[in-house]
Amino acid sequence: MRSSLLWGLAVWSVWAQAAAAVESPTPEQLDFFEKRIRPVLVTHCYACHATDSPQVKGSLLLDTRAGVRRGGESGEIVVLGDPDASLLIKALKYADDAPAMPPRKQLSPEVIADFEKWVKLGAPDPREGAAATIRHEIDIEKGRKHWSFVAPREVPPPEVKDTAWPRTTIDRHLLAALERDGLKPVEDADPAMLVRRVYLDLVGLPPSPEETQTWIQKLKAESRKLEENATTRDSAAFSSQLSAFDSLLTSLLSSPRFGERWGRHWLDVARFAETSGRQINFNYPQAWRYRDWVIAALNADLPYDEFVRQQLAGDLLPATNDEQRAQQLIATGFLAIGPKPHSERDPLQFEMDLVDEQIDVTTQAFLGLTVACARCHDHKFDPVPQRDYYALAGVFRSTETCYGTIRIIQSLNPTPLHELPANCAAPSALPQLSSDELGTIKQKLHDVKTRYDER
Repeated sequence: MRSSLLWGLAVWSVWAQAAAAVESPTPEQLDFFEKRIRPVLVTHCYACHATDSPQVKGSLLLDTRAGVRRGGESGEIVVLGDPDASLLIKALKYADDAPAMPPRKQLSPEVIADFEKWVKLGAPDPREGAAATIRHEIDIEKGRKHWSFVAPREVPPPEVKDTAWPRTTIDRHLLAALERDGLKPVEDADPAMLVRRVYLDLVGLPPSPEETQTWIQKLKAESRKLEENATTRDSAAFSSQLSAFDSLLTSLLSSPRFGERWGRHWLDVARFAETSGRQINFNYPQAWRYRDWVIAALNADLPYDEFVRQQLAGDLLPATNDEQRAQQLIATGFLAIGPKPHSERDPLQFEMDLVDEQIDVTTQAFLGLTVACARCHDHKFDPVPQRDYYALAGVFRSTETCYGTIRIIQSLNPTPLHELPANCAAPSALPQLSSDELGTIKQKLHDVKTRYDER
């Protein structure tokens, strides 16, 4: 008990001394600041943490007492009288739980000790004036000049020293970069390795031993022709001699496995799942239709612009028959799948969260931008103002998203499914329920709801 009391008195004594230093620092304390602290701040900190800095880092200003007290984006940096709890001291010591400051070179132990003493004294500081307000103004027009927002232009292929190696203009760009770094291309893969690589790349499965031997024999025959015409590697004659390799590629690109192999990458981008996720995880029994549409689109080599258009507005596109109409409706599953807060009680909140998720997946998938960041503020890194976000939100809000759930406990925002045309020949994974079966299910749901309401 006595030791605890003494410890409390000691802590109170340190705090009291620090508070007194803040209110009325002594001449010795001010002299210590001017000789030991201010010069270090000016030399090592003001470049990034002063009002006149070209770009204030971490919203932290160290050129006024008020700025030191306020801290920055990481919170307060000084706990008066307690160096061990002060983020400033942790940063100077390069502690694991703090950013290293200054970042390029650590200060000497003597200087760090001076700052520890200064904090223990209560960080006496004669500098007057309020801390400036840090405003993060976003230059939208300047951001749009970034190379990723500028239309690409044709660039002539670079000159290379080894003119015999390139077979296409892409090869010349690759070789130029290798030569610039003093490197050389590796040797061509042997036939067995080439066949295995192409199989794994295009269909995701290794070839069987029989397939390997068949293609090796064809490629070796072509290789002998290449050796006889080694001087024509970059000519039309060389291209005509690749019939075996072209046949290998054509056979794999025509395989249904190609769409399955590469469709999975798009399904990851489209956040495909057969359940809704979030707080309440509901099944989407018809989600497989969108998955199969993606695989079929890749196998049919659907042009990319049409691939995008059907997923965003397939229900609005013209169709020549019921089957095409059905496939375009299924493509819009891109917007219907995905996580949803089904238990949200506020319909408007649910609607805006749904729209936000659609904006997020659409802009990430097709633009490579996290536009959803602009829901609450202008984007911090990309030229996307908040008004553009809500312009998109207006478009998505004017549509109806059908994902097929019913109103039950914790499913408060149900919707129907799109009805596919009757003559579309679309397969059905679920048998049609009879009226009796449907009535039984509804009765069971009613009984569960009744028991729930009686609790």
